[in-house]
Amino acid sequence: MTGASPLRQASSLFQERFASRPSVAASAPGRINLLGEHTDYNGGPTLPFAIERRTAVVAAPAGEWQAVSALDGVLIPFDPAAPPTGTWTDYPRGVARVMLRSGISLGGARIAVASALPIGAGLSSSAALCLATAKALALMAGRKLTAEALIEFAWTAEHDEVGVPCGRLDQTAIALSARGSAILFETGPGTVMKVPMSERIWVIETGVSRRLVDGEYARRRHECTEALAMLHDRGVRAASLADLAGDPAEAWTRILPPPLESRVRHVVSEVIRTRAAAAALRKGDLTTLGRLLVEGHHSLRDYFQSSCPEADALVARITELGGLGARLTGAGWGGAVIALLPEGQAPGIVAQLEESRGSSGGDPVWSTRSAAGVRREPLD
Repeated sequence: MTGASPLRQASSLFQERFASRPSVAASAPGRINLLGEHTDYNGGPTLPFAIERRTAVVAAPAGEWQAVSALDGVLIPFDPAAPPTGTWTDYPRGVARVMLRSGISLGGARIAVASALPIGAGLSSSAALCLATAKALALMAGRKLTAEALIEFAWTAEHDEVGVPCGRLDQTAIALSARGSAILFETGPGTVMKVPMSERIWVIETGVSRRLVDGEYARRRHECTEALAMLHDRGVRAASLADLAGDPAEAWTRILPPPLESRVRHVVSEVIRTRAAAAALRKGDLTTLGRLLVEGHHSLRDYFQSSCPEADALVARITELGGLGARLTGAGWGGAVIALLPEGQAPGIVAQLEESRGSSGGDPVWSTRSAAGVRREPLD
């Protein structure tokens, strides 16, 4: 199945392991967050877009719950009523559990999954799996769910059932994105606005995998909550840390101790950068967009301390080679660096990056444009 599309891989795997054909198919893309890192749970804007690489889920009704992935081909039974087991099936298990709890009738299912998304690269492979599973199970149950319902099912499964302390950024981007655009998601009021985006973005995997269930992400969220509570105690009226971006006096800098002051400094500056990046996209101002990407990376590195040496070296190398901008995308502590390259110089820059990185046996440098969100897929 090497080289086949995720949908073809999943369908072939289903027939191979279950000796039958799937009845429904769905797919969901990964996402890249251009800017707006750690702003979503702080009431600020994010600027994500869906990428061309996707995760496919095919399924058919059954009297039990079983799932198999093209990663290892191992058939795993699971029970939506049981607690998490620490395997990848916790994600479809969580989706099924949430949907059953909402009143959707699901007697059981056989599920096969295949993906073109690298795991642990900060491209929302887990959110894509949850959304594709929710879409497939809804189709199997004969239910036409809104994008908002799919977002809620997928987020609740990942947040409440698997235990990932995530916001709704990933699910919203994957469900609502469209080809040819990014979305400016203002998480405070919950508004979504499409922003034209035809640019190609390059992805360079650091080789450092990260997991959001590890402690650093949760620690940063706690620090942001602690900072807001401390500001409230000192009489600062702000519904969220993002609201501080409108305070030219920056009184909060004189109230918060380290490292809380640095955490808030990242959030406040990232709010401003994200809105400026959306404006730059609308104008086609790639020079400004590239500069904002680099500034965003430096803020993650210096103030939020969520970068890693491998990402820092890549960003420096890309800008040294003539890239317009680059930064670590995703929550941090590993994953992938994204780069905005001058169109005519991109092949040469990529060749030098690949040469300096050597042979890793993987697919470390690739590119994407914005793509469509979660969708039903046809079966042959």
